Amino acid sequence: MRNGTVTTFILLGLTDDPPLQVLIFIFLFLTYMLSITGNLTIISLILLDSHLKTAMYYFLQNFSFLEISFTSACLPRYLYNIAIGDKVITYNTCASQVFFTDLFGVTEFFLLAAMSYDRYVAICKPLHYVTIMSGTVCRRCVFCCWVASLFIIIPPTSLGLNLEFCDSNTIDHFLCDASPLLKISCSNTWYIYINTWFMEQTVIICAVLTLLMTLICVVRSCIYIIKTILGFPSDHQKKKAFSTCSSHMIVVSITCGSCIFISIKLSAKESVAMNKGVTVLTTSLAPVLNPFIYTLRNKQVKQAFSNSIRRIVIFSRK
Repeated sequence: MRNGTVTTFILLGLTDDPPLQVLIFIFLFLTYMLSITGNLTIISLILLDSHLKTAMYYFLQNFSFLEISFTSACLPRYLYNIAIGDKVITYNTCASQVFFTDLFGVTEFFLLAAMSYDRYVAICKPLHYVTIMSGTVCRRCVFCCWVASLFIIIPPTSLGLNLEFCDSNTIDHFLCDASPLLKISCSNTWYIYINTWFMEQTVIICAVLTLLMTLICVVRSCIYIIKTILGFPSDHQKKKAFSTCSSHMIVVSITCGSCIFISIKLSAKESVAMNKGVTVLTTSLAPVLNPFIYTLRNKQVKQAFSNSIRRIVIFSRK
């Protein structure tokens, strides 16, 4: 996003109605605080409890960190804009927000694929689970998730640095995103028009590539897991195995489903409104729901939480 005549952008947000802005601020602030609290609780429990040192919880810890990072890259700035009444965001801040939201979002997709593989090994190869999913393998998987996401977002980001903004600096969104930025970029010369078109295609290709790679891993893992579970002799084993994987499948469905929904091309006006609505859900509600989805059906996490509360109570009495 070349800094030509435009040095700042104006974020229109979700609404101009003051009473509605107050309700939106309260809703987003509460969901943000719940998200931070819930995910920090998961990270703390996994760090402190010796029973939560398996590969599954290592991935869950990193996923919670990504959820905190993703929602923190999106919501605090908009909450600040509502509270202060200032819709202006600088060029550098906008560019940073685009980069980090994309980085954390894409990394989440790859990490969900790694978590699906972990569930596949746990269900289909339980005797070799500790050997296959060793600490070194887990760390390499997380590192590869970050590297892969960087390779995915660097091409469109580098192209975006060449965009120019001449006639308008008004972004029809509550955060800086590639789609609304492309709509207000200049296209008055042949070179810039080609660059903008090529960037749009690059964004689409990178998004589709990310979805395809992660969905293939997730779907293949699910097929093998279901086949293995159906072969279990007792209903108790089947129920326990399905319970282990169901939470992860729900989170994958929410994350991938929202991304696919945003990518659906409706009419021009509908796509803007829908994009805003789904983005609100993915940046506020999803990070709140995911800790509860993973913990409510997980006896080990609930036990670790109970033990931590008990230790705090005992310490406070002393």
